[in-house]
Amino acid sequence: MSRQHFVLNAQTRETSGRSASRCLRRQEKLPGVIYGAKKEAQSLTFSHDELLHALEHEAFYSSILEIKIDGQSQKAVIKDLQRHAYKPKLVHIDFLRVDENTEITMNVPLHYVGTCAAVEDEGGVINHLMNEVEIICLPRNLPEYIEVDISGLKLDETMHLSQLKVPEGVRIVGLEHDNDAAIANVHVPRAVVEEEPAAPAEGAEGAAPAEGEAAPAADAKEQK
Repeated sequence: MSRQHFVLNAQTRETSGRSASRCLRRQEKLPGVIYGAKKEAQSLTFSHDELLHALEHEAFYSSILEIKIDGQSQKAVIKDLQRHAYKPKLVHIDFLRVDENTEITMNVPLHYVGTCAAVEDEGGVINHLMNEVEIICLPRNLPEYIEVDISGLKLDETMHLSQLKVPEGVRIVGLEHDNDAAIANVHVPRAVVEEEPAAPAEGAEGAAPAEGEAAPAADAKEQK
């Protein structure tokens, strides 16, 4: 699969603390940090809008990123992202440096493909129980996503992690811990039957007269 290449520009940040971070955000800058690979953590400043635009791409979350810090490139992956509670704003971002010879643990999205006959011919409904999966691999083997072929799934069948076809050099974390979790299934939805209101008992007040019977007389007015 072809990959997108993401490049982010960052500057070293000398100041820290809440006050300094608020000041950066007012300037449309985003505070962040990069750490790992047996090197010291660095406090960084990013363009808020540049990062917000990059985050619109699904592949950004599962890619090896190139971060140019004061012009010097480093390879990293996104590890944590804080967003504003109700505004379309970012608050802080963390990156983990990658070493080509050290495995990383990442979540990658699942892309469901194929046409399921149980849906087309038998009225079944596909349930996607997972939208991403946690994997372990070397940075060079990191997939952008993993395809889930549901074309062979039959009615009332369930697909599990062990049935995923992952690229060479990629391991699924759940299977490493004997957790072969379900990722999708197909079932016929249960019909919802509305109960009909029960007919009023014969002779009950307000009951409709039987066919051929006269309607009950209205209450007589008080005799003069």
